[in-house]
Amino acid sequence: MYSLDERIEVNPAVCHGTPVVRGTRVLVAQLLGSLAGGDSIEDVLADYPSVTAEDLSAVFAFAGSLAQFEDIPRVFVLCDFTYRVR
Repeated sequence: MYSLDERIEVNPAVCHGTPVVRGTRVLVAQLLGSLAGGDSIEDVLADYPSVTAEDLSAVFAFAGSLAQFEDIPRVFVLCDFTYRVR
């Protein structure tokens, strides 16, 4: 097993601090966007030869950790629906 720090990097000197796969300039958001857009894992790995399957697993874990929150945010937007907390 690995820690996220081994695979995901957030460094102000690399892509303005946007999360990337460590040692690359491949944005975590770009990988997730490709997968969300319908690309398969095999497609993504072919399109980004510097990214490994283990890197993609870390990308999923990173995204999952960001998606966990204790409280509902003040404004929660889902599709075109906005829910405002009173």
